[in-house]
Amino acid sequence: MKEGEQQRVPLRERAEWSDVTPLPQNDGPNPVVPIQYTEDFSQVMDYFRAVYLADERSPRALALTAEAVQFNSGNYTVCQVRIKCFRLHLFLFISSLLQVWHFRRLLLESLKVDLNAELDFVERMAAGNSKNYQMWHHRRWVAEKLGPEARKNELEFTKKILSVDAKHYHAWSHRQWVLQALGGWEDELNYCTELLKEDIFNNSAWNQRYFVITRSPFLGGLKAMRESEVLYTIEAIIAYPENESSWRYLRGLYKGETTSWVNDPQVSSVCLKILRTKSNYVFALSTILDLICFGYLPNEDFRDAIDALKTADMDKQNLDDNEKGEQQNLNIAQNICSILEQVDPIRTNYWIWRKSRLPLSA
Repeated sequence: MKEGEQQRVPLRERAEWSDVTPLPQNDGPNPVVPIQYTEDFSQVMDYFRAVYLADERSPRALALTAEAVQFNSGNYTVCQVRIKCFRLHLFLFISSLLQVWHFRRLLLESLKVDLNAELDFVERMAAGNSKNYQMWHHRRWVAEKLGPEARKNELEFTKKILSVDAKHYHAWSHRQWVLQALGGWEDELNYCTELLKEDIFNNSAWNQRYFVITRSPFLGGLKAMRESEVLYTIEAIIAYPENESSWRYLRGLYKGETTSWVNDPQVSSVCLKILRTKSNYVFALSTILDLICFGYLPNEDFRDAIDALKTADMDKQNLDDNEKGEQQNLNIAQNICSILEQVDPIRTNYWIWRKSRLPLSA
């Protein structure tokens, strides 16, 4: 036991529980793989089963659910003991820890407990295990009950979690739910910008940025945001051309509008700029390859930039760049695949396959 911590008193030694007969878990006469629970956890769950089956809606029952979820924060059953009574009748026998979270929600409603205090309780739980999905489900229920007044607190809570783990799936999922259900869109794009300033490779922040520009009721949608977002993304690409997330984001800005993507000179121009640096150009090459396959006609500047990336081995492969029209585009596409086979070795087989599938009109 750590210094400053109080020794836990077993439930059977507490006067307030003397009137309750604990109900042991029934695994049958010959359980195949019995789970070795700790004595404290087994005792808490035994008392919980008794309280649950007795439909006791009391402060001590609520405190008991807190102990149960603290022993195992993945416990779905103890928290839902704080929802409406009719939900309780769905559970005739408690044999799973999932019932703890459920019972907790029933108690919260029956006892009319301050739900802001419950958010504090969940935050303390998250400090020990923030990736427990039952806890996030419970927190969403609490926030939904509180309504818009919980918006600021929930956005701050997820921000705190994401400052420690920028790719925390549950935190991002909860944050998106908050925005859609409770609001708070006004500052979300700025928040994404802050995260990307800290780490331009944060693919979760790029994903959230796309979520905001396509879902926010204040920004006008993808088409309205495209011009400014393309400029923002191109700056990010020029700074870190090896960042796949920014390239994928750029492509996503033209979702459903391939023709606009192919014909936007900003896209091809940034590719050419990166190719001319002869450094970190894998995603620029792959983007140009995709553009060609969708009808883009590379000019002489592109041809020269791609030729400059070819190795001596590739020069011996009879990749004739002196053809005209469609055949010339096909040869350029083949050259790109050959270069990518060498400079992107982890996906060599993929580029070989892409070369074999090039359309004749490429």
